[in-house]
Amino acid sequence: MTAESTAVRTELAAVIGTTFANPSQLDKAEAQLAVEEVIDGLDRGEIRLAEKSNGEWTVHPWVQQAILLYFRLRQLETWQVGQFEYHDKLPLKREYARLGVRVVPPAVARYGSFLESGVIMMPSYVNIGAHVGSGTMVDTWATVGSGAQIGRNVHLAGGVGIGGVLEPPGARPVIVEDGAFIGSRSIITEGTLIEEGAVLGANVVLTSSTPIIDVTGSEPVTHRGRVPARSVVVPGTRPRHFPAGEFQVACALIIGQRTASTDLKTSLNPALRDLVGL
Repeated sequence: MTAESTAVRTELAAVIGTTFANPSQLDKAEAQLAVEEVIDGLDRGEIRLAEKSNGEWTVHPWVQQAILLYFRLRQLETWQVGQFEYHDKLPLKREYARLGVRVVPPAVARYGSFLESGVIMMPSYVNIGAHVGSGTMVDTWATVGSGAQIGRNVHLAGGVGIGGVLEPPGARPVIVEDGAFIGSRSIITEGTLIEEGAVLGANVVLTSSTPIIDVTGSEPVTHRGRVPARSVVVPGTRPRHFPAGEFQVACALIIGQRTASTDLKTSLNPALRDLVGL
């Protein structure tokens, strides 16, 4: 990033922060232009809600604030898209051919989301502030929530739910790093981080408090809010005592590591067969 672009972002962040603290400032042209510039930057991929630097993810609260202010600026409108009618505050992304993105009807991506060239959207949904990397497939009925960061060559299989977050500003969005595979009907919320190359089996549900238990060693090792790189994860349960008795509570189990020979674009089945004999 150049010194000039850094200065521009610093100025934008200052205007957005002041306006968010005092929403009456949104009546001023300077504030409105700042909000529009941030959303346009998100749409072009020049601004991100969260970025990785030196191995750590940093969230930009001022970008989340700008999105929330944008909702205040917009009014409900009705418009036709072919045979479909929409009534909403936010416009949809356009010019997919120019962007190099394949979009299968009736997939929807909102303006202010970024789809890198090579993304494939089956009938699915991508919300404002989300960033989706090249080579990623958002499969049928998968949803990518507001602000979620999805890396390159990721497969979000059918019905995957990636949670969104805009409030409170500064909260980490869901992050799925490059090369990950998220199995059908899995749900990832509350800022959970899926590290590079990880594989989640079907129906894995992860929140920031879900125990993610590595059972590959002689003793279990528990993670929360993070799936380590190249881990293979399946749904699991563990016993827990309550006043009414002992019951099984949902967790996730790390049952192995993805091997170097596993092709990033293959299905989940080979990895699972190797590890648990499926």
